[in-house]
Amino acid sequence: MKATKTKFICEYPINASAKLLYPYLSTASGLSQWFCDDVLVDEDKLFNFVWDGRNHYAEMTSHRTNRSVRFLFLDNNKHHASDASYVDFSIESSELTQEQFLKVIDYSEEEDVEELSELWEHLLQKLREIVGG
Repeated sequence: MKATKTKFICEYPINASAKLLYPYLSTASGLSQWFCDDVLVDEDKLFNFVWDGRNHYAEMTSHRTNRSVRFLFLDNNKHHASDASYVDFSIESSELTQEQFLKVIDYSEEEDVEELSELWEHLLQKLREIVGG
């Protein structure tokens, strides 16, 4: 029986320029400061996100400098899985208010949307503290 996946989408206002924000979304050192316990990049350029001592391998499948980045999670053998989980970050700004937003798309096996919402709220709080936004 395959787990059903949930696509969680939320936008968070963030008071930081895209240029300042982007490295925190796209580099191992930036991500390890707010997104997980540690991030390592191996020789195949695969990202290893470490949560609670467990490895989660992902491939950066798309990125547009200072705009967006997507990480596609791989199976335990570091292969592509069908219907793989991913996390997508995009930096958007409102033409009207000049406000910056970080749009997060989290496609994963976590079914509790409320829990996901709390998790991302917490993560974004950490990120805002780091970037001063």
